[in-house]
Amino acid sequence: MTAFGLFLLSMWGFGQEMPATRTTHMVSRADWGARPSTLVEHFNGPAPYVIIHHSYMPSACYTSGDCIKAMRSMQDFHQQTRGWNDIGYSFAIGGDGLIYVGRGFNVIGAHAPKYNDKSVGIVLIGDWRTELPPPQMLEATKSLIEFGVEKAYIHPQYKLLGHKQVRDTECPGARLFDEISSWPHFVINPNNGTDNDILK
Repeated sequence: MTAFGLFLLSMWGFGQEMPATRTTHMVSRADWGARPSTLVEHFNGPAPYVIIHHSYMPSACYTSGDCIKAMRSMQDFHQQTRGWNDIGYSFAIGGDGLIYVGRGFNVIGAHAPKYNDKSVGIVLIGDWRTELPPPQMLEATKSLIEFGVEKAYIHPQYKLLGHKQVRDTECPGARLFDEISSWPHFVINPNNGTDNDILK
């Protein structure tokens, strides 16, 4: 536990610890100073997709203080400039190795059109076009996905995608995309089959 009050969240159903092989902690919305969402819309889980992003800007953060500033910056941009209900992502991963709660599980996001109501959107804070995120960020991302599956927020047969597979964008950056393409559940063609195929 740090001075920022890091803990495993009960408000999102995180009443138990992360999987025993992982030690990553989560930072609640209150602890990073999130403003309230203007509208919270839920979807029924488990989510059949996990979509990976990079923030590009803000740049990578490596201390909890800097990552909190990055979270506030993203929420400001998404709410005040884009007019969204909240920060667009379900979760964010900081270079401090911590998981920051955005909209959370089973909340409709604003990170990937046509997938916002059936996916978990995870942004790795930073620009990962030419550099690979450090190991603690990759491990935290895997921990979050593993936890989501364990708690039935993410379907066991989920499809893992990079943002650019569902929209014309460089996100999540070429280097990060190369990395996740080697992870379990990554699919080249997200349109191969249907959501119902996953949820049978």
